[in-house]
Amino acid sequence: MKSLKKNRDMAYHVLPPYGLLNDPNGLIYFKGFTHVFFQWNPHKLDHSYKAWGHAVTKDLVNFEYLEAALIPEESYEKNGCYSGSSIVHEELLYLFYTGNVKDDKGNRESYQCIAVSEDGFNFEKKGPVIGKIPGYTGHVRDPKVFKEKNTFYMVLGAQRDNLTGDTILFKSNDLYNWEFLGSLMDEKFNLGYMWECPDLIRFNDKSAFVFSPQGLQVLGEKYKNIYQSGYFTGEFTDETFKRDNHDFRELDLGFEFYAPQSFEYHDGRTLLLGWMGVMEEAMEKSLPTLENNWAHHLTIFREISISKEGNLIQRPLRELKDYRIPLDNFIGSNYRAFFSEPLEIKIKFNKTPKDFTLQFGENLKLIYQKADNSFKVNRENWKTKSIEYRKAILFRELKDIQIYLDYTSMEIFINMGEEVFSLRYFEGQNKKELIIKSTEEINLNIYNLEFTK
Repeated sequence: MKSLKKNRDMAYHVLPPYGLLNDPNGLIYFKGFTHVFFQWNPHKLDHSYKAWGHAVTKDLVNFEYLEAALIPEESYEKNGCYSGSSIVHEELLYLFYTGNVKDDKGNRESYQCIAVSEDGFNFEKKGPVIGKIPGYTGHVRDPKVFKEKNTFYMVLGAQRDNLTGDTILFKSNDLYNWEFLGSLMDEKFNLGYMWECPDLIRFNDKSAFVFSPQGLQVLGEKYKNIYQSGYFTGEFTDETFKRDNHDFRELDLGFEFYAPQSFEYHDGRTLLLGWMGVMEEAMEKSLPTLENNWAHHLTIFREISISKEGNLIQRPLRELKDYRIPLDNFIGSNYRAFFSEPLEIKIKFNKTPKDFTLQFGENLKLIYQKADNSFKVNRENWKTKSIEYRKAILFRELKDIQIYLDYTSMEIFINMGEEVFSLRYFEGQNKKELIIKSTEEINLNIYNLEFTK
């Protein structure tokens, strides 16, 4: 398999060497490598073509980029090899993906397909295993396959004939013959017109149903992005997901996060990647990175767990600590210095401040106010040049912040991963001023992050 030249515009995130990237696909550990597949258009900077890009890593941090693993060349996938997942069975790697087909009038058909590999690098397509599903439109996609005891299950994002979103469930004994079981949940929800990228994460005594609904209306400070990603917690039992008594919760409170996918790493950790790229078409067409022939990237790997209160906890991949080079540490309430990315910033509070601000560069600012326990992120919109924001009420008072900065992105982990904000920003690769002001003393550590060149 031919290796591709790495894109140097980011230091430690998965992104294509060229072209447009979207959803992470098929995350799996197989025969010594972690395989990261992703939706990829290597030909243009738009969504007109969907192949499966392919990167591999041995340390979850440094990636080798390969030629596309799946390209849309068969009749059942002629308009795109859409998102999906992977599973290992009897020493073979199975990729499950959606074959997308459109006619001249734009009518859509979807097929759930298999490709199989002995080595993780060469794939043989086996064709569709699921076709048209009664009661649903052609918008059925993004198979996530997992195994419970001796049975394989598949969850699929779907749209009912009445144009409402759903997730549906299939089961199989051999990965090729699938029985339709109906909706994953007995309850019906008014959560948009399409549910994409479903994922069922199983913990010891709980499960989390993660999905990405399209068509939610803005509700106060919630749902301000074009599409959302979030979850219910509950139990997967009797081939049904029974949710706990809470509303849909957003997984990431920032600007661009979408289409997350999890997998179980070989050491038992559950890891998750998301796409940092969902945005309005006008924003996408004005991305500064288009000048360098690429668009979008994935998040860092996040370690996923569940709290006793039933919240999903997302913590930065622990392996990133091995790449730290200390730059500065500080104890006090006001701080000012200049730094260049890539950076990690860690802040701990012995006492929650009444007010806290962190500004990096000209127009990227984090604001915490104890009065309403709110955390707000301001940034400059790269198209309109106006300041926009995302704001959330935290689950508990502010105790710590951990920030990862790559050249055009920021990921903010609050209170040991109870809340996360992800966003893109564009101020060039020059040194930027970091200004921190707090009404209470902070313990600050700043690191450079150095990776394989």
